[in-house]
Amino acid sequence: MKRDKYQWTRRAMWVVQSATLLILMLGLSSGVRAVTKENADAEYTKGDYQQAVKDYEEVLRSGANADIYYNLGNAYFRLDNITKAILNYERAMLMQPGNADIRFNLEFARSKTIDKITPESEMFFVTWYKTLVNYTSVDGWACCAILSIMIALLLALVYLFSPRVWMRKLSFFMGLALFFLFIFSNLFAYQQYKELTCRTGAIVIVPSAVVKKTPTDNGTDQFVIHEGTKVNITDEGMKDWRGIRLADGREGWIPASQIEKI
Repeated sequence: MKRDKYQWTRRAMWVVQSATLLILMLGLSSGVRAVTKENADAEYTKGDYQQAVKDYEEVLRSGANADIYYNLGNAYFRLDNITKAILNYERAMLMQPGNADIRFNLEFARSKTIDKITPESEMFFVTWYKTLVNYTSVDGWACCAILSIMIALLLALVYLFSPRVWMRKLSFFMGLALFFLFIFSNLFAYQQYKELTCRTGAIVIVPSAVVKKTPTDNGTDQFVIHEGTKVNITDEGMKDWRGIRLADGREGWIPASQIEKI
C-alpha cells in the first residue's frame, strides 16, 4: 500500500514538472517575434535602418532571396555602410542578373568607393554574350527552355500532319528556331547556375588591404586596394591567404580575413 502511494506521488510530481516546463516553453516561444519580410520592410519605411538590417538578416536565415538581399543592401546604404551594401547588391545580382534596379543601385554604391578600376578590354562578342547570359536568371532561362521545346514539339506535329505546304514550311522553320532557342536557353541557364553555385567573387571588407606578391606577411607589396572593391578569387589553396585577380588584370595574394565571398 505504501509502495503504491509512493509511485502515485512520483507520477504526480512528474506530471506537474512536465506541465510547468511546457508552460515555460510556450511562454518563451510566444515572447519571440516571428520576423517576416513585412516586418523588416516596415522598419525600413519608418527609418529604423538598424532594426531593418537585423530583420532582413533574420529572414535570410530561412533561405536566400534576391529581394531580401536587395533590401538589405538598401538598408546598409542608408546607414552609410557602403561595403555591406555592395556585398548584398552583388548577392542579389547573382540571383537576378537582369534586374535593372539592383544593377543601378550596385553601380551607384560602387561610385562611392575609393578604387576606380577600369576593366580589361574584351572583344565585342564576348561582352554581347555575357549581356545575353545575364538577361535573366536561372529560373528565367529554364522557363524559356521548357516553353520553347513545348512549342517546337507542337510545331513538329503541325509539320507532320498539316495538308498545306506553306503551313508545313512555316512550322518547320519556326520549330527549328525554337529548338535552337531551347539549346541556348539550357546553355545560359547552366552558365547562370555555375555562377551562382561556384562563387569566386569577393568584396574587400577592411578599410585598406595590401596585396602581396606571395602568400606571406613578408611578401613583396604589390598594390593597395580599399573596402568595397570587388575581386575574383583565383586560389584558395592556402589556409589564411587567397589568390585574387582584379577586373583590370592585376593579381596577388591577400589575407582571407580581409575579404568576404559574395
